[in-house]
Amino acid sequence: MRKLPIGIQGFAGLRNDKYIYVDKTDYIYKLVCTEKVYFLSRPRRFGKSLFISTMKSYWQGKKDLFHGLKIEKLTERLSKSEVNVERMGLFWIPHPVFHFDFDGGVYSGNLTGLESRLDEHLRLWENEYNIKSDDFINNNVCNTGNEERLEGLNELGIRFRYLVTEADRQTGQRAVVLVDEYDKPLLEVMDQPELERHNKIVFKGFFGSLKAADEYLEFVFITGVTKFEKVSVFSDLNQLRDISLNKDYAGICGITEQEVRDNFAPEIKSLAEGRCLSPDECLDCLKQMYDGYHFHQNGISVYNPFSLLNAFADREFRSYWFETGTPTFLVNKIANSSFDVRKLANKTLYADERRLSDYRADNPDLVPLLYQTGYLTIVDYDEKRGRYTLSFPNEEVKYGMLNSLLPAYAPQALAGTGLDIFSLDEKLEDGDLDGIRDIFIALFAMIPYSSATSSEKDPFENYLQAVIFIVFTLLGQFVMCEMHTATGRIDCVLKTKNFIYIFEFKRDDSVENALKQIEENGYALPFVAEHDKTLYKIGVVFDSGKRILKEWKVVERAGDIRT
Repeated sequence: MRKLPIGIQGFAGLRNDKYIYVDKTDYIYKLVCTEKVYFLSRPRRFGKSLFISTMKSYWQGKKDLFHGLKIEKLTERLSKSEVNVERMGLFWIPHPVFHFDFDGGVYSGNLTGLESRLDEHLRLWENEYNIKSDDFINNNVCNTGNEERLEGLNELGIRFRYLVTEADRQTGQRAVVLVDEYDKPLLEVMDQPELERHNKIVFKGFFGSLKAADEYLEFVFITGVTKFEKVSVFSDLNQLRDISLNKDYAGICGITEQEVRDNFAPEIKSLAEGRCLSPDECLDCLKQMYDGYHFHQNGISVYNPFSLLNAFADREFRSYWFETGTPTFLVNKIANSSFDVRKLANKTLYADERRLSDYRADNPDLVPLLYQTGYLTIVDYDEKRGRYTLSFPNEEVKYGMLNSLLPAYAPQALAGTGLDIFSLDEKLEDGDLDGIRDIFIALFAMIPYSSATSSEKDPFENYLQAVIFIVFTLLGQFVMCEMHTATGRIDCVLKTKNFIYIFEFKRDDSVENALKQIEENGYALPFVAEHDKTLYKIGVVFDSGKRILKEWKVVERAGDIRT
């Protein structure tokens, strides 16, 4: 009956209402004791908002909320030492805090949506500090000698700069600026280039005002999902420290395996009992489903907190994070490009740090977007080359992404049509060769010509390989599936309770050559001893001109041939 903080983004409410809290306050201590202006990129639903809220309570001096937490112990230890004496004055002293949350605005199709959201925040704080609408116009803080125009974008920035200086004057403490999900007004309008450019200009003008107010600022922390053009909207904050790929902060959001063990022992036990597993087996399942995110090549691995907490609450292993909103534009962008989807899982997708950070709406490279939004993660690093290897972080993301991609590549593969993965799995379990063949014919029927790009006149090969990879990877959830990839071909072996299927796919070739390749490569040899199973060698040939499955021939272990 313990309270799990699912969807809880307010630290004060979480602590007051006795929710379970995974203590991340040691990171706040580290941040406060080092730099002044930070940026952090993490995928959605990874705890960024809760961390921002925790920092807000800290900078407001609400020490009672932190009783028993790491930062309380760290600050007590610091107060007894002579180290960093100059930082001691920052701990638990209330500061004026300006917390921007862009999650509540309406930005798509709304030219003034971002300005309205900024104005909403400013009006609230101006009322708190008793600032009249024209105070900032008459005050010397706005006199730059350049006769700044007090309208449009500049007016918002000048109002904010005056607000920061006035808060300092009234409280005697420098201001703290916390920006949560800065890129929400940009992500929502990615398919509206003019509006996206407009919002970038608004941001740049607004937060550029902080540079002139630097002496009145104690701390700035900005979060988002993406790093648009290396966070160019904050380019005037030239002291901005990006900790997104910093090893020391790899576990700042998300939940580490040790934190799972330390904080959720009762939930692990309950989930294990509900699934008829031992606690260790339960942990293994949780790890496969929700762990695996790395934000530094040598950094600690973290679980997706949203999925983990929901799994504990429901006592089920489901795709919680993925089902909360994989953007349709992302699925369509992958399907309509020449991107090789096999690279998502076979650990042959590479990037350097510049590539990981360089997402732009007009950038045809999908890798930065897939990494920053959490569909890919770092799985290896070549220090000599400065090269990251990327792949799916876990099974939730892998199967969720491929399930979303399959209808985009094979529109017929919808649930209830008899052509979906579940129907194919049933045919495989039953040994229904005619049914398996009919589903394959339908899945590969009429690959669209419209998917061709200027650099790829015939997309058939890309679609063919993609559908084969997606279908057999998804089948791997239910049956044993081994896939060996090489240039121009994919070999697949499926094992069910009673059957073994060995597939060889060919394009514009003969079915005899496909079966010959199975024999010459000895694909059936590992299964010689399994006499209790019926083994089928299946040659499949596709016609790229007609864009159809042309030939299908089956050879049973005993030599019976079916076409």
